[in-house]
Amino acid sequence: MLTIRFDRLRALGLRPGSRVLDVGAGFGRHAYELARQGMRVAALDFAAGEVQGTKDTFAAMVAAGEIPAERFVGVLRGDATRLPFADDSFDVVITSEVLEHIQNDVAAIAEMVRILRPGGAFAATVPTWFPEKINWMLSDEYHAPAAVGGHVRIYSATELKAKMRAAGLGLEGSHHAHALHTPYWWLRCAVGPADESHPLVRTWHRMLVWDIVERPAATRFADAVLRPVLGKSLVVYACRPAA
Repeated sequence: MLTIRFDRLRALGLRPGSRVLDVGAGFGRHAYELARQGMRVAALDFAAGEVQGTKDTFAAMVAAGEIPAERFVGVLRGDATRLPFADDSFDVVITSEVLEHIQNDVAAIAEMVRILRPGGAFAATVPTWFPEKINWMLSDEYHAPAAVGGHVRIYSATELKAKMRAAGLGLEGSHHAHALHTPYWWLRCAVGPADESHPLVRTWHRMLVWDIVERPAATRFADAVLRPVLGKSLVVYACRPAA
């Protein structure tokens, strides 16, 4: 399930062979697809388990011949506020559902811009304000400080865009994603975020898995109609101005 639209990045210069960094890659969903589409991909995350899992998956993809070895640049553990890369190292930088976890998000965005070459493309996703506000109201266990490593802020679109502009990026558009995921998280928060076995939660989860695998027209239409209001994620695209 991808949140960032690669066609939007291609319009901003993403090409086969582009050097792409996925900051806070998690288990690598965007990184794997970028490699499949011909990009040279590096992934970084703070969680050691997710770093190892992403390494193992990339290794399996290379061994199976799904991607050539040169598309896998590497996976490493690191801090988004102190990225271990030289200035202007990447053509594209993406970060999905990460900034809301970082106390010093301004420093993290500045670091991502630092390692992005002039003229390069940037995409960031965060939880949308309205669905996220409901989650916080329904459960204190959903967010920090009760949830260790959980969300530390609720972004408005205005705040995220302002911080990106302040870091020197030129905004290139935005959209929302995953409207059908918002009721799932409302259910999770209502019954307790740790209770994945609740019948309503399990039923909605099965529906989401079916939707992702089968992509039926009815749910695609419902998601498109509801996305502007209920989209779980806000995605903002930008470019670093050319020198």
